[in-house]
Amino acid sequence: MSNQRSLARTLGLGYAVIFVIANIIGSGVYKKIAPMANELHSSVWILLVWIAGGIITLFGALSNAELAGMLADTGGDYVYLKKIYKRFFSFIYGWSLFAVIQTATISSLAYVLVQSLNSVIHIPDVLTSLQDFTIWGVFYPFQDFGIKLAAIVVIMLLTLLNMSGLRSGAWAGKAIFFFVCAGLLIIVIAGLTSGNPRPANFMNFRELGNGTVTLSTFYTAMLAAFWAYQGWVSVGFIGGEIKNANSNIPKGIAIGVLVVIVTYVLVNLAYMRMMSIPQLVQVHEAGNQIAAVEAVRNLWGTGGVLFISLLILVTTLGCLNASVLTGSRPYYAMSQEGLFFTGIGKLNRHNVPGNSLLWQGIWASVLVLSGTFDQLTDMLIFAVYIFYGAMALGVFILRRRMPDAYRPYKVWGYPVLTAFFVLFCVGLFLNTIITQPREALIGLTLILTGIPVYFIFRRKHDKVSGD
Repeated sequence: MSNQRSLARTLGLGYAVIFVIANIIGSGVYKKIAPMANELHSSVWILLVWIAGGIITLFGALSNAELAGMLADTGGDYVYLKKIYKRFFSFIYGWSLFAVIQTATISSLAYVLVQSLNSVIHIPDVLTSLQDFTIWGVFYPFQDFGIKLAAIVVIMLLTLLNMSGLRSGAWAGKAIFFFVCAGLLIIVIAGLTSGNPRPANFMNFRELGNGTVTLSTFYTAMLAAFWAYQGWVSVGFIGGEIKNANSNIPKGIAIGVLVVIVTYVLVNLAYMRMMSIPQLVQVHEAGNQIAAVEAVRNLWGTGGVLFISLLILVTTLGCLNASVLTGSRPYYAMSQEGLFFTGIGKLNRHNVPGNSLLWQGIWASVLVLSGTFDQLTDMLIFAVYIFYGAMALGVFILRRRMPDAYRPYKVWGYPVLTAFFVLFCVGLFLNTIITQPREALIGLTLILTGIPVYFIFRRKHDKVSGD
């Protein structure tokens, strides 16, 4: 295949950092404080969840960065897992990305983006007579069908943008990134310097000892935090397009996650300075409200609602664009090995995997119709942390199997911090099965459908290669 084109390494460290941050900062920073308040009923505990979620994410990110430094290539974690656990397990991960993890991320972000747009420009509902139509009493595809159709349009437009070339998608993401940073900075400054009276029990540290928060409720609240931190691995998916990838990917991950932790702590502290915990619980119970919108409404009124709605729209657009751009690369890598549909492994005339982007967009559009925002996010967090734990465990395996291999970056705090992250992933897995059995079952089912698919593609690959 000497005439087959290769992906071009055109992106530097700055783009790597921006991709990490842009893939993380999406809807979670605006929405997820409300379900946390409903679980914890304390501003101190909420802030601790954000900090703990960020630190645990950083532990996982640093462990992942060691693997990225050793094995950086297009496909990211798919490539790392293949090196550690061989082809079958890496395929299951790649299939899970397509079936639930990456595509559900794209679906969830598109859904929130259109909800924000709806608060600025009303989107009419359609097929209202079919709203109560259900599949197995779990899925309501025609509920809020106008918003869902608009979300599908957004997904496909961004898919077409990224099919036109990596630079087009990267440039759009960079422009959105700086706008979002400015908007969040305004919220932090305005919220923390507001002359309004502080809410009752604002940052009351005596609440830490009242015994109302259990380990299980803390874990459940952290599902919300982990959705907000989700996306840090995506820069590894474009490892084949990053200059000096073995050095720039670990640096990009570490710098990006640290910036996001600081941002989330400050922004959520500002929210809790503007709104009391009972008000945040009411937002959660309403179901159709966004915490950030209500917080800014308290501060600036109608004009503030327009500002925050536009900021949420642009932020989610940036995260969605980054997710679409990076997510298609693992399927491209799988197809290159004969373990996915043949056409997905081809580059288009713009030197990007256009077919991979297109099929990702189509399945993400199907998932938009399948569930609600919280259903999708809880399901994908449950699924992805199975593989995050496996990757962290892989650091131990490769240290033993390849002790003399060149490691541009070695995870700080090894082996304690890496072991802690692995154990945490096990706990999250078990707690989600107990507290969110429906989302856990759907996530596991989609993952396990990859088993027969793997053997079908392997049989076809072996026939072609003559094995």
